[in-house]
Amino acid sequence: MSVPVIGVGTFRLKDDVVIASVKNALEVGYRAIDTAQIYENESAVGQAISESGIARDELYVTTKIWIANLAKDKLIPSLKKSLRDLQMDYVDLTLIHWPSPNDEVSVDEFMQALLAAKKEGLTREIGISNFTIPLMEQAIKAVGVENIATNQIELSPYLQNRKVTEWAKQQGIHITSYMTLAYGNALKDEVIQDIAKKHGATAAQVILAWAIHEGYSVIPSSTKRENLLSNLHSTTLQLDKNDIEAIRKLDKNERQVSPDGLAPHWD
Repeated sequence: MSVPVIGVGTFRLKDDVVIASVKNALEVGYRAIDTAQIYENESAVGQAISESGIARDELYVTTKIWIANLAKDKLIPSLKKSLRDLQMDYVDLTLIHWPSPNDEVSVDEFMQALLAAKKEGLTREIGISNFTIPLMEQAIKAVGVENIATNQIELSPYLQNRKVTEWAKQQGIHITSYMTLAYGNALKDEVIQDIAKKHGATAAQVILAWAIHEGYSVIPSSTKRENLLSNLHSTTLQLDKNDIEAIRKLDKNERQVSPDGLAPHWD
C-alpha cells in the first residue's frame, strides 16, 4: 500500500487558517497532505509546505480533479495549474474528485486522461473518489486496477459502506476514508466514549484507530495543533476485538455528503 495510513485533510480550510493547519501538522509529524482543486486552497497549502522547509521527497501530497476539468482537453492543463499553485513539479496522488454528473464525461475519457498525466510525470499515482461499485468497474476497465491507488469515500462508524469496501478489497483497491468522524457527530456516541475511557484515549483517536484497523487510510483535519497531534497518535492505539465489534454495530447507513446533482446513485 503506497497511500499513507494517516494524512491531514484541508477541506473547508482556506488562507491563513489552512497555512497554520498544514504547518502545525508538518511540525507535529504528518507527512501526507490532502487537498483538492475545488477547496481553493492549493496555493495556501503550497505556501505552507514551502515554508516548512521539509524536503519534497519526504511528503505525500494528494489533490483532486474537479468535475469542470474532467474532459481530456482540460484535465492535464488543470493539473498543471494545481502544480503551479502547490509550487511542485508533481503530486504523489491525483484523484478524480467526483464522477462526472450524468456521465457528461465518460469514465473511460477522464481515467485515460488521468493515466496520461501519470505517464507525463505530473502525478506519481492516480485514483478515484466517491466511486460506487459500477463506477469502479468502469475505472478498472479503463486503466486497469493496478493504476488505481485508492478510492476515497465517506466512511464513519455511522456509514460503514461494507458492500463497497468489501468489493474494493476483493479487487485490490485500497480505501481512504473521509468524514471519518461524521462531522464530529460520532465523537458524542456513548459507545465510542466508553471505549475511549477504557483506553485513556480521545473519542477521535478511537474512531480513527477503528478505521485504520479496518484497513483504511484516514485524513482528519483540524485547526488545533493539540488535536492534530492527538489524531496522529491514533495510529498506535490498539483496540481489542470487543471494541471493534461494538463500533461495527453502530452502522446505520447515515451519509453526511451527498450533494444534489453531483452524487452518483449510491450502492
